[in-house]
Amino acid sequence: MLPLKNCNNIGDLRLRARSKLPSPMFHYIDGGADDEWTLRRNTEAFDDYQLMPNYLNDISHVDLSTNILGCGLTLPFLLSPTGMSRLFHHHKELGVSKAAAEAGTLYTLSTMATTSLEDVAAASDGPKMFQIYILKDRELTKEFVQRCKASGYKALCLTVDTALAGNRERDAVYGMTMPPKINRNNFFSYAKSWEWLLNMALNPDFKLANVVHRVDALGQGAMGLIEYVNSQFDRSVTWDDVAWLAEQWDGPFVIKGMTTVSDARRAVEVGATAAMLSNHGGRQLDGVPAPIDTLMPIRDAVGDKLELILDGGIRRGTHIVKALAMGANACSIGRPYLYGLAAGGQAGVARAIEILKSEVERDLALLGCSSIAELRSDHISQLNMKMR
Repeated sequence: MLPLKNCNNIGDLRLRARSKLPSPMFHYIDGGADDEWTLRRNTEAFDDYQLMPNYLNDISHVDLSTNILGCGLTLPFLLSPTGMSRLFHHHKELGVSKAAAEAGTLYTLSTMATTSLEDVAAASDGPKMFQIYILKDRELTKEFVQRCKASGYKALCLTVDTALAGNRERDAVYGMTMPPKINRNNFFSYAKSWEWLLNMALNPDFKLANVVHRVDALGQGAMGLIEYVNSQFDRSVTWDDVAWLAEQWDGPFVIKGMTTVSDARRAVEVGATAAMLSNHGGRQLDGVPAPIDTLMPIRDAVGDKLELILDGGIRRGTHIVKALAMGANACSIGRPYLYGLAAGGQAGVARAIEILKSEVERDLALLGCSSIAELRSDHISQLNMKMR
């Protein structure tokens, strides 16, 4: 197993995470829906675009700072919402949020977190966004809004692509449940991860901390993730509900999960200030386009009416640079920091952020840019598909 300090890229962190996690937890991070075509395409699609450098520019200092959602960040990427971080390391969401704050970027807490939004807010002074669903219990949704306001969250992020859970077959194959349940069928996959097992025994607090007081999500014992999602999420949500939520929040408001121009235009109409172009990491509807392929058409359609955050498939600094050059205001990462969390807790998250930061800084310099603001569309050329 590679030491954390010797992990040179996100792929190395992934391998270290795989060696440390029980199989159900690793494949929950790593897997997608159906045949996982979209999961693969999210990253592979970046290869369809090439960078066009301009040389003989002063790159003695490279500025990675940017502004997004009313926040000044020292990095052009933020951390996406990911559920149930306690599954991967006992530092859980607290470790992730602290690492983000120390790096000067924004952390997004999931509704399905294993730490309460209040505890995350108190753990660091970095900017935070809360990811929300419009649940069947509208009063719980309103409660989230009020709790976020009271706790100082900077923005609200509504996920719209999970009216029901995607067909994540790896969860069924490897016996993924929340909380973890060890039985004779999966015993050996847990037994090899002795460090994880020890911390489970010492820190057995697996709960959906933001909803446990209102929804007895796990009160009947180990429940499959698909069962929980399907029983609590509301398939009747429409754009009218989104407009209602935007009015309730009255601040920077992100809609996460859209991939089409028509949805982006509707987002403007209902009061969104930003869109997170995302397909849920390939975990929902398989066969939808990679976010990077939707970026330029959506930017052309909405102009500067929405801030656009590219979420999905990012594994390298060049991916971030390409997205920014193509019109994204910022990028967002999920799996990269989860691999880091599993690989080494808070220090592993910090390592994932540092890897991407150093890559982006180097890539900008080699591209001939001294700041994020200097990136332009003519730094990108789309490959002739017939040549590939």
